Amino acid sequence: MTAFPDVPDAEQTAAAPRVDSEVGPLRTVLLHRPGNELKRLTPRNNDQLLFDSIPWVDRAQDEHDAFADVLTGRGVEVMRLFDSLVVALADERAHAAAAATAVDRRRLGTELADALGAYLSTVDAKGLADVLTGGMTFEELPAAEGASLVRKMHHPHDFVVDPLPNLLFTRDSSVWIGNRVAIASLAMPARARETALLDLIYAYHPRFRTAGRAYGAHSAPVEGGDVLLLAPGVIAIGVGERTTPAGAESLARSAFRDGLAHTVLAVPIAQDRATMHLDTVCTMVDRDAVVMYPAIRNTLRAYTLRPSETGVQVDGPAPFLDAAAAAMGIDRLRVIDTGLDPVTAEREQWDDGNNTLALAPGVVVAYERNVETNSRLEDAGIEVLRISGSELGTGRGGPRCMSCPVSRDPL
Repeated sequence: MTAFPDVPDAEQTAAAPRVDSEVGPLRTVLLHRPGNELKRLTPRNNDQLLFDSIPWVDRAQDEHDAFADVLTGRGVEVMRLFDSLVVALADERAHAAAAATAVDRRRLGTELADALGAYLSTVDAKGLADVLTGGMTFEELPAAEGASLVRKMHHPHDFVVDPLPNLLFTRDSSVWIGNRVAIASLAMPARARETALLDLIYAYHPRFRTAGRAYGAHSAPVEGGDVLLLAPGVIAIGVGERTTPAGAESLARSAFRDGLAHTVLAVPIAQDRATMHLDTVCTMVDRDAVVMYPAIRNTLRAYTLRPSETGVQVDGPAPFLDAAAAAMGIDRLRVIDTGLDPVTAEREQWDDGNNTLALAPGVVVAYERNVETNSRLEDAGIEVLRISGSELGTGRGGPRCMSCPVSRDPL
Protein backbone atom coordinates (compact mmCIF):
# COMPACT_ATOMS: atom_id res chain seq x y z
CA MET A 1 0.00 0.00 0.00
CA THR A 2 1.12 3.51 -0.75
CA ALA A 3 0.01 6.26 1.58
CA PHE A 4 0.94 9.84 2.23
CA PRO A 5 2.99 10.14 5.42
CA ASP A 6 2.04 12.55 8.21
CA VAL A 7 5.47 14.16 8.42
CA PRO A 8 6.61 17.79 8.19
CA ASP A 9 8.58 17.33 4.95
CA ALA A 10 5.49 15.97 3.22
CA GLU A 11 3.36 18.77 4.60
CA GLN A 12 5.69 21.37 3.13
CA THR A 13 5.17 20.02 -0.39
CA ALA A 14 1.51 19.03 -0.09
CA ALA A 15 -1.27 20.91 -1.78
CA ALA A 16 -2.96 23.55 0.36
CA PRO A 17 -6.51 22.64 1.36
CA ARG A 18 -8.98 24.08 -1.14
CA VAL A 19 -11.93 22.65 -3.07
CA ASP A 20 -14.01 24.76 -5.48
CA SER A 21 -15.70 22.08 -7.57
CA GLU A 22 -16.66 18.41 -7.75
CA VAL A 23 -14.45 17.62 -10.73
CA GLY A 24 -11.28 19.72 -10.50
CA PRO A 25 -8.18 17.46 -10.57
CA LEU A 26 -8.07 15.78 -7.16
CA ARG A 27 -4.82 16.31 -5.23
CA THR A 28 -5.55 15.32 -1.61
CA VAL A 29 -8.31 13.21 -0.10
CA LEU A 30 -9.19 12.04 3.41
CA LEU A 31 -10.14 8.35 3.68
CA HIS A 32 -10.84 6.03 6.59
CA ARG A 33 -9.72 2.43 6.21
CA PRO A 34 -12.28 0.12 7.86
CA GLY A 35 -11.03 -1.07 11.25
CA ASN A 36 -12.16 -2.66 14.48
CA GLU A 37 -15.34 -0.60 14.46
CA LEU A 38 -16.75 -2.84 11.71
CA LYS A 39 -15.95 -5.93 13.80
CA ARG A 40 -18.36 -4.59 16.43
CA LEU A 41 -21.34 -5.01 14.10
CA THR A 42 -23.73 -7.85 14.94
CA PRO A 43 -27.27 -8.78 13.86
CA ARG A 44 -28.36 -7.25 17.17
CA ASN A 45 -26.93 -3.78 16.52
CA ASN A 46 -26.32 -3.33 12.79
CA ASP A 47 -29.63 -1.55 12.16
CA GLN A 48 -28.99 0.90 14.98
CA LEU A 49 -25.48 1.49 13.60
CA LEU A 50 -26.92 2.11 10.10
CA PHE A 51 -25.56 -0.95 8.28
CA ASP A 52 -27.82 -3.14 6.14
CA SER A 53 -25.86 -6.32 6.86
CA ILE A 54 -22.74 -7.59 8.60
CA PRO A 55 -19.68 -6.91 6.42
CA TRP A 56 -16.82 -9.34 5.95
CA VAL A 57 -14.23 -7.01 7.46
CA ASP A 58 -11.08 -8.48 5.91
CA ARG A 59 -12.64 -8.24 2.46
CA ALA A 60 -13.88 -4.70 3.15
CA GLN A 61 -10.33 -3.72 4.07
CA ASP A 62 -8.97 -5.31 0.89
CA GLU A 63 -11.57 -3.44 -1.17
CA HIS A 64 -10.74 -0.17 0.56
CA ASP A 65 -7.00 -0.71 0.03
CA ALA A 66 -7.68 -1.24 -3.67
CA PHE A 67 -9.73 1.98 -3.73
CA ALA A 68 -6.85 3.90 -2.12
CA ASP A 69 -4.40 2.35 -4.60
CA VAL A 70 -6.51 3.56 -7.53
CA LEU A 71 -6.28 7.08 -6.11
CA THR A 72 -2.54 7.04 -5.39
CA GLY A 73 -1.97 5.46 -8.80
CA ARG A 74 -3.49 8.60 -10.28
CA GLY A 75 -1.26 10.88 -8.22
CA VAL A 76 -3.72 11.63 -5.42
CA GLU A 77 -2.36 12.12 -1.91
CA VAL A 78 -4.29 9.89 0.50
CA MET A 79 -4.55 11.02 4.09
CA ARG A 80 -5.85 8.46 6.59
CA LEU A 81 -8.42 9.65 9.10
CA PHE A 82 -7.20 7.31 11.85
CA ASP A 83 -3.55 8.29 11.38
CA SER A 84 -4.51 11.97 11.27
CA LEU A 85 -6.46 11.54 14.50
CA VAL A 86 -3.44 9.96 16.21
CA VAL A 87 -1.29 12.91 15.12
CA ALA A 88 -3.87 15.36 16.49
CA LEU A 89 -4.19 13.48 19.80
CA ALA A 90 -0.47 13.89 20.43
CA ASP A 91 -1.42 17.41 21.56
CA GLU A 92 -2.39 17.27 25.24
CA ARG A 93 -5.32 19.62 24.72
CA ALA A 94 -6.74 17.43 21.96
CA HIS A 95 -6.20 14.32 24.07
CA ALA A 96 -8.13 15.78 26.99
CA ALA A 97 -10.95 17.04 24.78
CA ALA A 98 -11.21 13.71 22.95
CA ALA A 99 -11.40 11.71 26.16
CA ALA A 100 -14.21 13.98 27.36
CA THR A 101 -16.25 13.43 24.19
CA ALA A 102 -16.28 9.67 24.80
CA VAL A 103 -17.79 9.92 28.30
CA ASP A 104 -21.59 10.11 28.36
CA ARG A 105 -22.35 10.90 32.00
CA ARG A 106 -26.10 10.86 31.53
CA ARG A 107 -25.96 7.27 30.33
CA LEU A 108 -23.15 5.94 32.51
CA GLY A 109 -23.72 7.69 35.83
CA THR A 110 -21.06 9.35 37.97
CA GLU A 111 -19.20 6.22 39.16
CA LEU A 112 -18.68 4.66 35.76
CA ALA A 113 -18.16 7.97 33.95
CA ASP A 114 -15.36 8.88 36.33
CA ALA A 115 -13.76 5.45 35.88
CA LEU A 116 -13.93 5.71 32.09
CA GLY A 117 -12.60 9.27 32.06
CA ALA A 118 -9.71 8.35 34.35
CA TYR A 119 -8.77 5.39 32.17
CA LEU A 120 -8.91 7.29 28.88
CA SER A 121 -6.73 10.04 30.30
CA THR A 122 -3.91 7.51 30.78
CA VAL A 123 -3.81 5.85 27.35
CA ASP A 124 -1.51 7.05 24.58
CA ALA A 125 -2.72 8.75 21.41
CA LYS A 126 -3.12 5.54 19.41
CA GLY A 127 -4.87 3.76 22.26
CA LEU A 128 -7.31 6.62 22.62
CA ALA A 129 -7.92 6.70 18.87
CA ASP A 130 -8.67 2.97 18.99
CA VAL A 131 -11.36 3.53 21.63
CA LEU A 132 -12.81 6.62 19.96
CA THR A 133 -13.26 4.84 16.63
CA GLY A 134 -13.68 1.19 17.61
CA GLY A 135 -15.62 1.69 20.84
CA MET A 136 -15.29 -0.13 24.17
CA THR A 137 -17.47 -2.69 25.92
CA PHE A 138 -18.21 -2.84 29.63
CA GLU A 139 -15.98 -5.87 30.04
CA GLU A 140 -13.08 -4.05 28.34
CA LEU A 141 -13.14 -1.14 30.77
CA PRO A 142 -10.37 -1.87 33.28
CA ALA A 143 -12.13 -0.51 36.36
CA ALA A 144 -13.23 -2.06 39.61
CA GLU A 145 -16.83 -3.32 39.77
CA GLY A 146 -17.56 -0.90 42.62
CA ALA A 147 -21.13 0.18 43.25
CA SER A 148 -22.11 0.97 39.67
CA LEU A 149 -25.69 -0.14 39.04
CA VAL A 150 -25.15 0.81 35.39
CA ARG A 151 -22.37 -1.73 35.03
CA LYS A 152 -24.24 -4.45 36.89
CA MET A 153 -27.36 -4.05 34.77
CA HIS A 154 -25.57 -4.09 31.40
CA HIS A 155 -24.35 -7.12 29.49
CA PRO A 156 -20.51 -7.32 29.43
CA HIS A 157 -20.61 -6.93 25.62
CA ASP A 158 -22.74 -3.78 25.72
CA PHE A 159 -20.89 -0.62 24.74
CA VAL A 160 -19.60 1.84 27.29
CA VAL A 161 -18.28 3.79 24.27
CA ASP A 162 -20.14 3.19 21.00
CA PRO A 163 -18.11 2.24 17.89
CA LEU A 164 -18.25 4.47 14.81
CA PRO A 165 -18.53 2.14 11.78
CA ASN A 166 -19.79 4.98 9.58
CA LEU A 167 -16.45 6.79 9.81
CA LEU A 168 -15.81 4.91 6.57
CA PHE A 169 -17.95 7.55 4.86
CA THR A 170 -15.68 10.55 5.34
CA ARG A 171 -17.68 12.71 2.90
CA ASP A 172 -20.52 13.09 5.40
CA SER A 173 -18.69 14.38 8.47
CA SER A 174 -16.86 17.27 6.82
CA VAL A 175 -16.71 19.03 3.48
CA TRP A 176 -14.28 21.62 2.12
CA ILE A 177 -15.79 24.69 0.46
CA GLY A 178 -13.10 26.87 -0.98
CA ASN A 179 -10.32 27.15 1.60
CA ARG A 180 -12.65 26.55 4.56
CA VAL A 181 -13.92 23.34 6.09
CA ALA A 182 -17.53 22.78 7.09
CA ILE A 183 -17.89 20.38 10.01
CA ALA A 184 -21.15 18.58 9.43
CA SER A 185 -23.99 18.41 11.91
CA LEU A 186 -24.94 14.73 11.59
CA ALA A 187 -28.59 13.87 12.05
CA MET A 188 -28.43 10.24 13.18
CA PRO A 189 -27.50 9.45 16.82
CA ALA A 190 -25.17 6.65 15.71
CA ARG A 191 -22.99 9.22 13.94
CA ALA A 192 -23.17 12.17 16.31
CA ARG A 193 -19.71 11.64 17.81
CA GLU A 194 -17.95 11.54 14.43
CA THR A 195 -17.93 15.30 14.10
CA ALA A 196 -16.06 15.69 17.41
CA LEU A 197 -13.20 13.64 15.94
CA LEU A 198 -13.13 15.73 12.76
CA ASP A 199 -13.19 18.89 14.87
CA LEU A 200 -10.07 17.67 16.67
CA ILE A 201 -8.26 16.70 13.46
CA TYR A 202 -8.91 20.08 11.84
CA ALA A 203 -8.00 21.95 15.01
CA TYR A 204 -4.82 20.10 16.02
CA HIS A 205 -3.31 18.31 13.03
CA PRO A 206 -0.40 20.47 11.77
CA ARG A 207 -1.75 20.29 8.24
CA PHE A 208 -4.99 22.04 9.13
CA ARG A 209 -4.25 24.39 12.03
CA THR A 210 -4.64 27.52 9.92
CA ALA A 211 -7.79 26.34 8.14
CA GLY A 212 -10.88 28.47 8.58
CA ARG A 213 -14.32 27.05 9.35
CA ALA A 214 -17.33 27.38 7.09
CA TYR A 215 -19.84 25.66 9.36
CA GLY A 216 -19.99 24.13 12.82
CA ALA A 217 -21.10 20.77 14.13
CA HIS A 218 -23.50 22.37 16.62
CA SER A 219 -25.51 24.10 13.89
CA ALA A 220 -28.67 22.80 12.20
CA PRO A 221 -28.28 19.38 10.54
CA VAL A 222 -26.23 19.34 7.34
CA GLU A 223 -24.35 16.29 6.02
CA GLY A 224 -21.58 16.36 3.45
CA GLY A 225 -23.27 13.79 1.21
CA ASP A 226 -25.93 16.42 0.53
CA VAL A 227 -23.42 19.11 -0.51
CA LEU A 228 -22.36 19.27 -4.17
CA LEU A 229 -20.01 21.98 -5.44
CA LEU A 230 -21.46 22.27 -8.94
CA ALA A 231 -19.05 25.01 -10.01
CA PRO A 232 -16.93 27.67 -8.33
CA GLY A 233 -19.41 29.72 -6.32
CA VAL A 234 -22.36 27.36 -6.91
CA ILE A 235 -23.44 24.88 -4.24
CA ALA A 236 -26.32 22.40 -4.34
CA ILE A 237 -27.59 21.13 -0.97
CA GLY A 238 -29.96 18.19 -0.73
CA VAL A 239 -32.74 18.53 1.86
CA GLY A 240 -34.22 15.25 3.02
CA GLU A 241 -33.59 12.55 5.60
CA ARG A 242 -30.28 13.95 6.87
CA THR A 243 -30.11 17.67 6.00
CA THR A 244 -32.92 19.98 7.14
CA PRO A 245 -34.19 23.18 5.49
CA ALA A 246 -32.72 25.11 8.42
CA GLY A 247 -29.37 23.43 7.88
CA ALA A 248 -29.34 24.23 4.16
CA GLU A 249 -30.24 27.86 4.83
CA SER A 250 -27.65 28.18 7.59
CA LEU A 251 -24.89 26.79 5.38
CA ALA A 252 -25.96 29.07 2.54
CA ARG A 253 -25.84 32.14 4.78
CA SER A 254 -22.41 31.11 6.04
CA ALA A 255 -21.11 30.57 2.49
CA PHE A 256 -22.46 33.94 1.36
CA ARG A 257 -21.00 35.71 4.39
CA ASP A 258 -17.54 34.19 3.76
CA GLY A 259 -17.64 34.86 0.02
CA LEU A 260 -17.54 31.14 -0.80
CA ALA A 261 -20.66 31.10 -2.98
CA HIS A 262 -22.92 33.41 -4.97
CA THR A 263 -25.71 30.85 -5.46
CA VAL A 264 -26.99 27.95 -3.37
CA LEU A 265 -29.60 25.50 -4.64
CA ALA A 266 -31.69 23.80 -1.95
CA VAL A 267 -32.87 20.52 -3.48
CA PRO A 268 -35.68 18.55 -1.78
CA ILE A 269 -35.17 14.76 -1.96
CA ALA A 270 -37.23 11.85 -0.68
CA GLN A 271 -36.76 11.11 3.00
CA ASP A 272 -35.95 7.42 2.87
CA ARG A 273 -33.02 5.04 3.12
CA ALA A 274 -32.43 4.69 -0.62
CA THR A 275 -32.07 8.46 -1.08
CA MET A 276 -30.53 9.51 2.22
CA HIS A 277 -28.28 12.10 0.51
CA LEU A 278 -28.31 14.07 -2.72
CA ASP A 279 -25.22 12.18 -3.87
CA THR A 280 -27.21 8.92 -3.84
CA VAL A 281 -29.21 10.16 -6.85
CA CYS A 282 -26.86 12.63 -8.55
CA THR A 283 -23.11 13.29 -8.77
CA MET A 284 -20.98 15.27 -11.20
CA VAL A 285 -18.75 13.42 -13.65
CA ASP A 286 -17.54 16.32 -15.82
CA ARG A 287 -17.62 20.12 -15.86
CA ASP A 288 -21.09 20.04 -17.42
CA ALA A 289 -22.31 16.50 -16.79
CA VAL A 290 -24.00 14.52 -14.02
CA VAL A 291 -24.94 10.90 -13.56
CA MET A 292 -28.52 10.87 -12.29
CA TYR A 293 -31.20 8.41 -11.24
CA PRO A 294 -33.73 8.68 -14.09
CA ALA A 295 -36.76 8.26 -11.83
CA ILE A 296 -36.16 11.75 -10.40
CA ARG A 297 -34.74 13.45 -13.50
CA ASN A 298 -37.95 15.28 -14.40
CA THR A 299 -39.25 15.84 -10.88
CA LEU A 300 -36.19 17.05 -8.98
CA ARG A 301 -36.71 20.69 -8.03
CA ALA A 302 -34.55 23.41 -6.51
CA TYR A 303 -35.00 26.61 -4.52
CA THR A 304 -32.42 29.21 -5.54
CA LEU A 305 -30.81 31.19 -2.71
CA ARG A 306 -28.72 34.30 -3.32
CA PRO A 307 -27.41 36.98 -0.98
CA SER A 308 -29.43 40.15 -0.75
CA GLU A 309 -29.27 43.42 1.13
CA THR A 310 -31.74 42.06 3.68
CA GLY A 311 -30.03 38.65 4.05
CA VAL A 312 -31.04 35.92 1.61
CA GLN A 313 -33.33 35.97 -1.43
CA VAL A 314 -35.18 32.70 -2.11
CA ASP A 315 -36.68 31.96 -5.53
CA GLY A 316 -38.44 28.91 -6.93
CA PRO A 317 -38.83 26.07 -6.84
CA ALA A 318 -37.78 25.40 -10.42
CA PRO A 319 -36.57 22.25 -12.22
CA PHE A 320 -33.20 21.36 -10.72
CA LEU A 321 -31.41 20.87 -14.04
CA ASP A 322 -32.56 24.27 -15.30
CA ALA A 323 -31.70 26.06 -12.05
CA ALA A 324 -28.28 24.39 -11.89
CA ALA A 325 -27.37 25.28 -15.48
CA ALA A 326 -28.43 28.88 -14.96
CA ALA A 327 -26.39 29.20 -11.76
CA MET A 328 -23.36 27.59 -13.43
CA GLY A 329 -23.61 29.89 -16.45
CA ILE A 330 -23.97 27.08 -19.00
CA ASP A 331 -26.71 26.26 -21.52
CA ARG A 332 -27.56 22.90 -19.97
CA LEU A 333 -26.27 20.07 -17.83
CA ARG A 334 -25.63 16.82 -19.67
CA VAL A 335 -27.42 13.98 -17.89
CA ILE A 336 -26.24 10.37 -17.96
CA ASP A 337 -28.93 8.05 -16.63
CA THR A 338 -28.35 5.29 -14.12
CA GLY A 339 -29.06 1.82 -15.46
CA LEU A 340 -30.69 0.71 -18.70
CA ASP A 341 -34.38 0.25 -17.83
CA PRO A 342 -36.46 1.15 -14.74
CA VAL A 343 -35.66 -2.09 -12.89
CA THR A 344 -31.93 -1.94 -13.63
CA ALA A 345 -31.87 1.75 -12.77
CA GLU A 346 -33.49 1.09 -9.40
CA ARG A 347 -31.09 -1.76 -8.63
CA GLU A 348 -28.01 0.22 -9.61
CA GLN A 349 -29.16 3.34 -7.77
CA TRP A 350 -29.47 1.20 -4.62
CA ASP A 351 -25.95 -0.11 -5.30
CA ASP A 352 -24.57 3.45 -5.48
CA GLY A 353 -24.40 3.71 -9.25
CA ASN A 354 -24.90 7.47 -8.88
CA ASN A 355 -22.27 7.81 -6.18
CA THR A 356 -19.13 8.40 -8.25
CA LEU A 357 -15.93 10.19 -7.21
CA ALA A 358 -14.42 12.44 -9.88
CA LEU A 359 -10.62 12.46 -10.02
CA ALA A 360 -10.61 15.01 -12.85
CA PRO A 361 -13.08 16.25 -15.45
CA GLY A 362 -14.38 13.14 -17.20
CA VAL A 363 -12.56 10.65 -14.93
CA VAL A 364 -14.50 8.91 -12.13
CA VAL A 365 -14.21 6.02 -9.69
CA ALA A 366 -17.28 3.77 -9.52
CA TYR A 367 -18.33 0.40 -8.15
CA GLU A 368 -17.77 -2.31 -10.77
CA ARG A 369 -21.11 -3.99 -10.00
CA ASN A 370 -23.08 -1.19 -11.68
CA VAL A 371 -22.42 -2.56 -15.15
CA GLU A 372 -25.07 -0.70 -17.12
CA THR A 373 -24.43 2.68 -15.49
CA ASN A 374 -20.69 2.36 -16.05
CA SER A 375 -21.32 1.48 -19.71
CA ARG A 376 -23.51 4.54 -20.09
CA LEU A 377 -20.80 6.70 -18.56
CA GLU A 378 -18.19 5.35 -20.95
CA ASP A 379 -20.52 5.79 -23.94
CA ALA A 380 -20.77 9.46 -22.88
CA GLY A 381 -16.97 9.80 -22.93
CA ILE A 382 -16.33 9.39 -19.20
CA GLU A 383 -13.37 7.27 -18.09
CA VAL A 384 -14.54 4.86 -15.38
CA LEU A 385 -12.07 3.40 -12.88
CA ARG A 386 -13.87 0.39 -11.43
CA ILE A 387 -13.47 -0.87 -7.87
CA SER A 388 -15.06 -3.73 -5.97
CA GLY A 389 -17.57 -2.77 -3.28
CA SER A 390 -19.46 -5.90 -2.25
CA GLU A 391 -18.54 -5.38 1.42
CA LEU A 392 -17.90 -1.63 1.48
CA GLY A 393 -21.43 -1.01 0.23
CA THR A 394 -23.15 -2.67 3.20
CA GLY A 395 -23.34 0.72 4.91
CA ARG A 396 -24.98 2.31 1.84
CA GLY A 397 -22.20 4.37 0.36
CA GLY A 398 -20.06 4.48 -2.78
CA PRO A 399 -16.71 6.02 -3.78
CA ARG A 400 -17.94 9.59 -3.23
CA CYS A 401 -19.32 8.77 0.22
CA MET A 402 -15.99 7.20 1.20
CA SER A 403 -13.89 10.23 0.30
CA CYS A 404 -13.52 13.77 1.56
CA PRO A 405 -11.57 15.85 -0.98
CA VAL A 406 -9.20 18.21 0.79
CA SER A 407 -7.55 19.75 -2.24
CA ARG A 408 -8.52 20.03 -5.90
CA ASP A 409 -6.93 22.05 -8.66
CA PRO A 410 -9.08 24.84 -10.10
CA LEU A 411 -11.02 24.17 -13.27
